[in-house]
Amino acid sequence: MGSSILVVGGGIGGMAAALALHRAGQAVELIEADATWNALGAGLTLNGGALRAFADLGLLEAVVAAGYASVGPVRACDEQGVVLGQGSSDPLFGEGIPNMGGILRPRLHEVMRQAIEQAGIPVTTGLCAERYEEIEGAVRVHTSDGGWRDHAFVVAADGLMSRTRAQLFPDLGKPRFTGQGCWRAVVSRPEDVTATWVYSAQYAKAGFNPISQDLMYVYLLESAPGNPWIEAADWLPLLKARLSRFGGHFRAIVEELNEDSLINYRPLEVILMPRPWHKGRVLLTGDAAHATTPHVGYGAGMAIEDAVVLGRLVNEHDDIEALFTAFTDRRYERCRAILEGSVAIGQLELDDAPFAEQRALSVSLGSILREPI
Repeated sequence: MGSSILVVGGGIGGMAAALALHRAGQAVELIEADATWNALGAGLTLNGGALRAFADLGLLEAVVAAGYASVGPVRACDEQGVVLGQGSSDPLFGEGIPNMGGILRPRLHEVMRQAIEQAGIPVTTGLCAERYEEIEGAVRVHTSDGGWRDHAFVVAADGLMSRTRAQLFPDLGKPRFTGQGCWRAVVSRPEDVTATWVYSAQYAKAGFNPISQDLMYVYLLESAPGNPWIEAADWLPLLKARLSRFGGHFRAIVEELNEDSLINYRPLEVILMPRPWHKGRVLLTGDAAHATTPHVGYGAGMAIEDAVVLGRLVNEHDDIEALFTAFTDRRYERCRAILEGSVAIGQLELDDAPFAEQRALSVSLGSILREPI
């Protein structure tokens, strides 16, 4: 392909892209705005599609060792924990690929960062891409330190609030609020929790899944009319109060929640870029191109899939335009279907639709997730 490829963004999507391109034999560099290059947050659900993509990157074993591969089916319950239905325990994504898993976000960051370091991929932290200039046979990237560098092309994986997207597509607009907010926390894992549990209530859904031998990730999706700002100092008492409506495991969860539970809250926002996902020699991937909601646990999975597909295609096209077009053609409909389906589940929750209707949509999305990428 020629000179090196620059990846902008050192999160899950960016690191996955750098690793996939490196595995494809490409020279690649990565820059990350955060000088500490740390990951914040609670747990992360990894469904079988995301784990399959990690297998393609050669990271499945390390991710499972650092997190948890679910044992048994997903259980769907009512507000008090009465099981209403459950998923399959049969392998759905291929031999050796768990159907579901989880990991603490900083632990996943650590696994991927170690892989980047072991691959010898150059990383510069505390550095932003300020401007992109098309030159003959390359793109010149002007950076926040006042310097510039030339690259064969750029992969912008700089997240939901992508600066690159705003620079290159200023008329696209900002991500759209869906009407829901999401709470997250981490608590200890009871012995009987070996897979995901989901509790459905009126205008809210809560659940948990293991992220290590000792811990589990707890979430609450709820209606958030008007998208109110919630101060971090209020997170603990508010989450305790809002989870108190649920029975079953949540009685113990509410008792355990404390200042060390990694509680966070954010409004759910989405964006789906229309084609093309590139301008000149700069391609947007992951949340920068298609940020979704967590209803099917696949935001990170789609970003990792982007990386895998780009790595497969990069040596098939000498022309950048052809490469980017082939990539977007391969990814657009799958990402659109998953994003719109995930948002639709959230809308059913907002509408207090019957449990059977919500579950039917989840099952139909499951068949999409299992399709090859």
